[in-house]
Amino acid sequence: MRYFIPSFVLLICYWVLFPISGASLEETLKNNNAKSLEMQLGHFSVSLTVKDINASKDFYEKLGFKIIGGDVKNKYVVLKNGTSTIGLFQGMFDKNTLTFNPGWDADCKTLGEFQDVRELQQELKKRGLNPVVAADESTSGPAFFTLADPDGNPILFDQHVAKPTKK
Repeated sequence: MRYFIPSFVLLICYWVLFPISGASLEETLKNNNAKSLEMQLGHFSVSLTVKDINASKDFYEKLGFKIIGGDVKNKYVVLKNGTSTIGLFQGMFDKNTLTFNPGWDADCKTLGEFQDVRELQQELKKRGLNPVVAADESTSGPAFFTLADPDGNPILFDQHVAKPTKK
């Protein structure tokens, strides 16, 4: 069976792939990729405030999550199921928190290159987002800062590893 694609659909596709600026497909993809790489927030997880670490851990394990970090004795654990990561925290946070970990991949392994938490903080300040708690920009290594979204939801940028030095 043959399909007929109207010429105006092809023209729209062409304009999307090759904007009026005359950029080639390669240039367009490179520019779009550069824009998406401006902010490297790090691995994403949800940090849940829990009342009973053991009850919550047991519940999420029944959902198929496996512990990949933390310590129940210290009242926090990190669990993973496929690409989903959650942290359970008893007595550490006031609210459930969106968490980004610069420097980590989805398996909490250190990346060879990443955007340092202080660089992220500086960029977000330029964009008009001021931290609720700021990282000390004169330091290096592990650090964190927090933001709040317009509804007051906390967002934690928590870097656990030092940024590799360039050779």
